[in-house]
Amino acid sequence: MAYLYMVFVLCCLALLVAGIVEQRNHYGNLKMIPDRVLVNGIRGKSSITRLAAGALRGGGRVVVAKTTGTAARFIFPDASEEPVHRKFGIANVVEQIGIVRRAAVYHPDALVIECMAVMPALQDHNQSKLIQSNIGVLCNVREDHLAEMGPTLDDVARSLSLSMPVGGVCITAERERLAILQEEADKRDCHLISVDPESVTDSEMNGFGWITFKENVAIALAVAEQLGVDRQSALKGMWESPPDPGVLSVERVMHGTKRMRFANIFAANDPESTLMNIQQLERQQLVTRPLTMVINCRPDRIERNGQMGELSGQVQPEKIVLIGEVTKSARTNVPTELQDRVVDLGGKLDSERLLDDVAAEVPDGSSIVAVGNIHGQGEVLIQALAQLPSWSCEDGSQGASMIRTQTGEGIER
Repeated sequence: MAYLYMVFVLCCLALLVAGIVEQRNHYGNLKMIPDRVLVNGIRGKSSITRLAAGALRGGGRVVVAKTTGTAARFIFPDASEEPVHRKFGIANVVEQIGIVRRAAVYHPDALVIECMAVMPALQDHNQSKLIQSNIGVLCNVREDHLAEMGPTLDDVARSLSLSMPVGGVCITAERERLAILQEEADKRDCHLISVDPESVTDSEMNGFGWITFKENVAIALAVAEQLGVDRQSALKGMWESPPDPGVLSVERVMHGTKRMRFANIFAANDPESTLMNIQQLERQQLVTRPLTMVINCRPDRIERNGQMGELSGQVQPEKIVLIGEVTKSARTNVPTELQDRVVDLGGKLDSERLLDDVAAEVPDGSSIVAVGNIHGQGEVLIQALAQLPSWSCEDGSQGASMIRTQTGEGIER
């Protein structure tokens, strides 16, 4: 018995020593990276991470970046990238240790890294122990992860603020809860910088080869300014930066003789971001009326299904198509005046039938915006659409020019 006890004690001591050694090595790696930018918020983190890294590269800085969103990527100083490999495919904040160790090998001027923690305690740990950023980004406060950070949006704002660097700088585009963020920044002796999206001109936005938002660009420019990169160099670096795999795109596809524009907005997920995406596409005339809103429903996202149904009242589509499971949770929240526009295609349909049924509700020359969560029937629809031939504008009219997506496919402009 005493022997087993000694073995147990020695094992515990070995683990303790190993932990201390790993911590010291990690802190040593952090010291090798002069500036560390931690990007947090609800929507747009991956895009901002890429934009900020591109802006710094434009100023001649050696930058390593890591995103976590649609597809986690490690981005090298030359802007090339590779997937982040995870054991068993499970994300864990501890992977940040390996990312910092790998980044330190390049002796970069800066590391731009996306926050991958959701639980408030882990957000705090991610900043105070794993990254120790001197520049923080808190892009926005939206209605998501309420179970972990809520229940109210004020609570979400305070949870996200745990990633603010003590004695550092935090940059935000949030407006509605700016006062709360300022209170939290004051507690941490953190200088909060609020950016104005309208400070980014339309001509500056025209330099991008994909769809992004002024809020994201304004934040990246502010990060660059903090690190001494002039505006024009920063913009040039961002224009040349590859977009995230989940970048908003519009595909032109043909189903039989019917031409359709299809906008995949599944990545937006929450109602506010979804509406912003649709409005952006309409402003740029990338989607046109008549408009069909496809809402993908999940049985484990009842509340979100309902939010998307309610959102149809602001979008005012000519047709609302419900796919997935528990579609009733979305339909009951569609405004009364739009109920006669609803088509329920609920259930687990095979790809061919799902595509045929959705296309049957869409008139020739119209646009589809797909919203909600991509998992389930959303994935089935996307895969089916990917097999369709594309069409192009041959008369030089609106939408004839193309911009590129991450996959090299063209999207209308």
